[in-house]
Amino acid sequence: MKLLAKQVWQLSLVMISISAVGIWLTHRSPSSTPAAVGAAPSKANSMPTLEPTLQYKAYELANSTIYTLKIPVSRQFEVTPALSNTVDTVANMARQHGAIAALNGGFFDPETQQSTAYVVLNGKQVADPRQNDHLMHNPDLTPYLSKILNRTEFRQYQCGDRRQFAIARHSDPTPTGCQLINALGGGPQLLPQIAAQQEGFTDYVNGTVIRDALGSQQPNARTAIGLTQDGSILWVMVAQKSRQTVRGMTLQALANFMKTLDVTQAMNLDGGSSSSFYYNGKTFYGKRDETGSLIERPVKSVLLVNVKPK
Repeated sequence: MKLLAKQVWQLSLVMISISAVGIWLTHRSPSSTPAAVGAAPSKANSMPTLEPTLQYKAYELANSTIYTLKIPVSRQFEVTPALSNTVDTVANMARQHGAIAALNGGFFDPETQQSTAYVVLNGKQVADPRQNDHLMHNPDLTPYLSKILNRTEFRQYQCGDRRQFAIARHSDPTPTGCQLINALGGGPQLLPQIAAQQEGFTDYVNGTVIRDALGSQQPNARTAIGLTQDGSILWVMVAQKSRQTVRGMTLQALANFMKTLDVTQAMNLDGGSSSSFYYNGKTFYGKRDETGSLIERPVKSVLLVNVKPK
């Protein structure tokens, strides 16, 4: 009997020890378990990383509807300018280039259908405002030509194996180790601050406005592009509302709005009747006439979003 009791007591100790080990294994942190050498990764770690996608939004404000498209800098999308031989709608230019989205681009002369902004495509300058005689020989613009030819542009650099975007003045140098691949001129810079006077859009004498080529202080349809804190590209198109006496945005209001979307650098593009945005097979126009009808105006240049070939 004494022997049997001793065996039962020893067996109980073994069971208690096993239970204690089981409890310890159950409650310890997963990170405290060392990975076995050569072990296969867990399912969570082997899941493919999802590419960020386009983010389209519409904001309903009192005097305007604002359409935005946030484009992540990824291997999936590319943003490039395109130039029409004459002028064309953003929808037609998008379809011609197989683009997902298109936004009206830089300034042009409706009379001559020539660009008044620089455009660089695939490293080659395809539009030069200096070749526009109507611009260069306009006596009203002579005092401002040096500023007009040095306006802000949206740039794309190739820096080694990566692409880099910037909003810079035309005379700004290309960063060391980079090549200028694409550029689309516009202006003025909106953020970090508006540079309308520095770029020849406005002029003042004794505090009185004597030139405001964009009607910058009057609400209107507007188009802009910005770079956000997370490195994304943001398109913005401000569309007028038909039943409002005040319709659209001033340049300052547009800059303030873009700040709320974490934009750190921004520039204005051609606006008014040119403001137009194509996305997912639908075109949105910004300007309305006196009857409230939308104005569909062909433009000279656009920005496009395409899916990169694999």
